[in-house]
Amino acid sequence: MTSVTAPTTPAPLPVVGGRYRPVLAMRRNLVGYVEDVWRRRGDVVRTVLGPPGFDREVWLLGHPDAAARVLSGSSAASFVKRDPVYTETGYWLGHGILTAEGEEWTRQKRFVQPVFTKQAVDGYADLMGEEIAAVVAEQDATGEDVVDLGAWMQRLTLRVVVRALFGAAEEDVVARVRRSFPVVADTVVRRGVGVLRLPPTVPTPRVVRGRRGRSELFGVCEEIIAARRASGATGGTDLLSRLLAARDGDAGLTDAEVRDQVLVFLLAGHETTATALTFALHLLGRHREVQDAVRAEARGALAVERPASAVAADLPMTRAVVEETMRLYPSAPFTSRLVVRDDTVMGHPVRPGVTVVLAPWNIHRHPEFWTDPLVFDPSRFAPGVPRRHRYAWMPFGGGPRACIGQHFALVEAVLALAHVLRERRVTSLLETDHVPVDSLITLFPTVPVRARLQRRP
Repeated sequence: MTSVTAPTTPAPLPVVGGRYRPVLAMRRNLVGYVEDVWRRRGDVVRTVLGPPGFDREVWLLGHPDAAARVLSGSSAASFVKRDPVYTETGYWLGHGILTAEGEEWTRQKRFVQPVFTKQAVDGYADLMGEEIAAVVAEQDATGEDVVDLGAWMQRLTLRVVVRALFGAAEEDVVARVRRSFPVVADTVVRRGVGVLRLPPTVPTPRVVRGRRGRSELFGVCEEIIAARRASGATGGTDLLSRLLAARDGDAGLTDAEVRDQVLVFLLAGHETTATALTFALHLLGRHREVQDAVRAEARGALAVERPASAVAADLPMTRAVVEETMRLYPSAPFTSRLVVRDDTVMGHPVRPGVTVVLAPWNIHRHPEFWTDPLVFDPSRFAPGVPRRHRYAWMPFGGGPRACIGQHFALVEAVLALAHVLRERRVTSLLETDHVPVDSLITLFPTVPVRARLQRRP
C-alpha cells in the first residue's frame, strides 16, 4: 500500500456528516474503524472531528516512514504528548513517565532507568520464574481443563510485576487492579476521542465511575508504598526501593510522584504483557506444529537448574512466537501526538494543533513490509532473518520515548510461555486466528479467549 498524493478525508456522510460519523464509528470499535480507513484511503488520512469552533483535525498514519518522522530525530520535537488522550491519561492515571514531557520526562527517566537495564532485569528473572511457576501450579490445582486465557494471563503478569518491581505479593492487589483499571481506561478513551469534552469536574455518570476506579487504583499504590515504609526495608534494588530513596537535589520525590510512577508500571507492566500472552497461547493453540517446537525448546532449556535469565536467552523460537504475536496483536495499537510546530509527514505539510495518530496495528499489516501480513508466521523473527524497516515492527513504540520496560516484558513473556507449555498442550476453543478486538488504551479481545489445557508429563 502506498501513501496517497495528499491527505484525504473520508467521503462526507449524510445526516451526521463527516465531522461526527467517525467519532461514532471510533466509539463502536476504534481498531476496526482505523484499519478500515487505512485500507480504503491509504497511509496518510486527514479527518476533522466536531462542530465548527470546537473541531479538531486528526491525521491517521499507517506507514513506518511516518512513524520515523513523528518519533525519532530532530523532527520528534514537533510532535508531543499533549493531545486529548494523553491529557486525559495524565488526569485519570497520574503524571508518571508515560505522560511526562520535556525536562520533567528526563528527570523521571533518570530515577527509573536503572531498574530496567538488561543487567537489572536479568536479576529479576528468577523472581519472575518463581511467580510464573506458582500461578501455573495454582491453575493445575483447580483441576479445570478449560481456562479463560485473558483472566489467567492478567493474574500471572500482575503477580510478576507486583513481586519483581514492588517486592509485594498480595493477591488482593491483583483483584482490585483487574476490577478498577478497565473502568478508568474506558473513561480515558471515551473522553479522549470525544467531540465535546466537559471538564472532569462535571459529574457525568462516566466521570463518577472513573473517579471510583481512579480512587481504588491510587489506594492500591498508596498501600503498597505504606507497607514498604512500615517494613523499614531499605537499600533494595527493585523499582519501589529506588523511588523511595530517590533524591532530586536536597529533596526526595513527593508521595504523589512515587504513587504516580508505581501506578504507571503496575498498569503498563502487566496489561501489555498479559495481552501478548493471551494471544500467543491462542495462536499456539491453533498451530500445533509451532506449539510442539516451543514445547521441545522449553523442555530443553528448563531441563537443567540454572538462572532464569539464562533460560530466557536460550529460547529463540519462543521469543520469535512472542514477537510475531506482538506484530499481529500489538498491545498498544495506536499512539498519538500533538503537532506543536510546522513540519511535514511523508511530504505533506502539517500545522500546529493537529493530532497525529500512529497505528502500529496497520503498520504491522503493511504489505510493503510483510509478506502475507495476516498469517501467523514466527519464522519472520527467527535468528538471522534480515532486518526490516526500523519502524515496521513497533509494539513498544520507538525513538527516545520507546517503552522503557520492553526487555522486562520480553523476558517475562518468554519465560511464561516456556513454563506453561513445558508440560501442557494448549488447544484454543476459538475457530479462527483472527480474534475480534478493540482498544481502550491497550488492545483487548471483544470475545472470551478460552483454551483447553492438557497435562503432558
